Amino acid sequence: MRDRLRVYVAGAYSAKTAIGIFDNMQRGIAGAAAVFKAGFAPYAPWLDYQYILSGEVRAEADFYELGMAWLIASDAILVITEGLKESKGTQAEIKRAEEQGIPIFYSLRDLNDWAQARS
Repeated sequence: MRDRLRVYVAGAYSAKTAIGIFDNMQRGIAGAAAVFKAGFAPYAPWLDYQYILSGEVRAEADFYELGMAWLIASDAILVITEGLKESKGTQAEIKRAEEQGIPIFYSLRDLNDWAQARS
């Protein structure tokens, strides 16, 4: 069994409507599932809502800190591009990845090609 590369999956979460938020969550979770199925170890910020359901964590800033901690521990970042221009959070994640020298990909194919070239 090979070690799974850690991939932070970034993309829009917030939206103007509840339906828009759920659409973003569905897209993000599906993207992270595809990354997992491709053999990587994804971090999916869209699953953070479960902390809210616990009743223990509610501060938005806590979620940003959690995400950034996982981002800087990641081997790569995969960006889901739908809603990218409107997402200030995703823009901040891309900027942080650039500052940390973490490779950024905009397609699973490119991520896979990069991983293959590493092995």
